[in-house]
Amino acid sequence: MSAAGFDYVIIGGGSAGCVMANRLSEDANARILLLEAGGKDWHPLIHMPVGFAKMTTGPHTWGFKTAPQKHANNREIPYAQARVIGGGSSINAEVFTRGAPEDYDRWAHEEGCDGWAFKDIQQYFLKSEGNGRMADVWHGTDGPLGVSDLPDPQPMTRAFVQSCQQAGIPYSHDFNGERQAGCGVYQTTTKGYRRCSAAVGYLKPALKRKNLTVETGCMVKRITFEGNRATGVDYFNGKERKHARATSEVLVTSGAIGTPKIMMLSGVGPAAHLRAHNIDVVHDLPGVGENLNDHFGIDIVGELTGHYSLDKYNKPHWAAWAGLQYLMFRSGPITSNVVEGGAFWHSDDLSGLPDLQFHFLAGAGAEAGVPGVTPGASGITLNSYAVRPKSRGTVRLRSGDPADMPIVDPNFLAEPDDLKVGVEGVKLSREIFSQPALQKHLRAIRFPDDGVKTQKELEDYARQYGRTSYHPTCTCKMGTDDMAVVGTDLRVHGLDGIRICDSSVMPSLIGSNTNAPTIMIAEKASDLVRGNR
Repeated sequence: MSAAGFDYVIIGGGSAGCVMANRLSEDANARILLLEAGGKDWHPLIHMPVGFAKMTTGPHTWGFKTAPQKHANNREIPYAQARVIGGGSSINAEVFTRGAPEDYDRWAHEEGCDGWAFKDIQQYFLKSEGNGRMADVWHGTDGPLGVSDLPDPQPMTRAFVQSCQQAGIPYSHDFNGERQAGCGVYQTTTKGYRRCSAAVGYLKPALKRKNLTVETGCMVKRITFEGNRATGVDYFNGKERKHARATSEVLVTSGAIGTPKIMMLSGVGPAAHLRAHNIDVVHDLPGVGENLNDHFGIDIVGELTGHYSLDKYNKPHWAAWAGLQYLMFRSGPITSNVVEGGAFWHSDDLSGLPDLQFHFLAGAGAEAGVPGVTPGASGITLNSYAVRPKSRGTVRLRSGDPADMPIVDPNFLAEPDDLKVGVEGVKLSREIFSQPALQKHLRAIRFPDDGVKTQKELEDYARQYGRTSYHPTCTCKMGTDDMAVVGTDLRVHGLDGIRICDSSVMPSLIGSNTNAPTIMIAEKASDLVRGNR
């Protein structure tokens, strides 16, 4: 077994890992190793904004399915998680939202995470953001994460935004400003008409630094410990078994599924569960793998009277034309992220924060598990979910073999309120589709069809067709209670030389997409590691 020494070993080259690799390698005296299970982001579809539609399945994902969902007809739901450098930021829909300030104030004031209120973390959002349009107290302009407007939103996206307004939802020019509520066209993590993943924005500029080593195709076997101190990582790169020593810290950034798996394989987690898989217990930490919190999205699909959406480009000659247009002029449908429009709105009471988020897709059948329309026709899709779901699930080991997939159980719809709000989202989605701006283009709502009318029928529909929205969080949560895994400095409780610095440390799910908040966490983590905060 070969061995090498570094100051910091970062496990996971997703959004958080790319940020940490960049920021820590700014210190020329620090030796950094970044380990990633997936491959390089060589595939051209990764870098084309529209490529998202091809990325929710295939070789750049782990191919997870959930455990049978007790409250969703015992379905095993496809659970797309990235397996490529850049992680979710390399395959997601590029939607740039970061939640309401109240989400982070809840972390600080109700969930034991002092120092993580919005006033404390806003600087890291600004530091990360390179916004091409907005420059005010809410937005940064010089950060590595490129953020831009869609150059030419699809006609159906424009009609969607008008329909939202006709349904009583006000227009918003900025979902990340003072007011979250409203409808509009999402800004995206794109720059120069290409995806700006964390690998592109953060890691690529840092690769020229001699103190940064990046290895892809690595399977971590375990984190090694001497007593309660983490000392390094055992891993395989291909068939070669290797060990990397970490003289300062091991930094775990493998996401809300990968991070608890690695911790448990390393002997850190619920002791009884570890012993059941013949894993020696280094530290009994019952919160590892608990508290899994994800958005449960429910789609409706409409069929159009003509070829007005991106589905037009499923035909070979139109696809060829789109490719030519993009190559020659950096314009046309390939500059679309598919999930162009959206809204934050209320299921009932208008006085509080929005409790629903909507994603409008200028096409049908673009995501795994979501039906399309009549063959040869074009369609549109509207997805909605309760933004602050109460249901909690788990990540557990299937065995002590690192090659085995973990058991992922989001426990969707375990709490009745999640189903109630989710059904209200479907009702409001139908109402939006019934407004004049969209209705004049719609032949019919195909999914759900007219036979789904009553409250029970809508609830049955949600249980049968709802799915993940790709936002798993909270499985190694930050805090001070008995189920907390890390403190506010992200150090693992009861251990030395190890921190967790990714979406798994969120104490609760924020009310929006999760990529920008994950990058924020890694920005702050980098300062914590370097002693700047």
